[in-house]
Amino acid sequence: VQLQASGGGLVQPGGSLRLSCAASGFTVARASMGWYRQAPGRERELVASMSKSGAKNYGDFVKGRFAISQDNAKNTLILQMNSLEPEDTAVYSCNRGGIDWRGRYYSGVDWGQGTQVTVSS
Repeated sequence: VQLQASGGGLVQPGGSLRLSCAASGFTVARASMGWYRQAPGRERELVASMSKSGAKNYGDFVKGRFAISQDNAKNTLILQMNSLEPEDTAVYSCNRGGIDWRGRYYSGVDWGQGTQVTVSS
């Protein structure tokens, strides 16, 4: 199993980025997956998750700005990020995990290497 995240970069406040997580060794459409982020000095936090049934959940801080999706033809997990704020600056990583009995995403052992997102003017 391999996960490779890409698409990060430097963007001005209010800008957009599209992150991709290319998967190999399993089928994204049959997995529950999530995007996490970690800023310097802060704990890693869940940004968005998508279950194998297609249910989507987002961190409260997203406030409708991000969208998680799948590109099944490319076996890739996508995170479209709009209206970016300096507080969104972090390393973003993708993960294959699962959904517990409460419907909450939990992380698994498969992680991508992360892609840096910097929001600054």
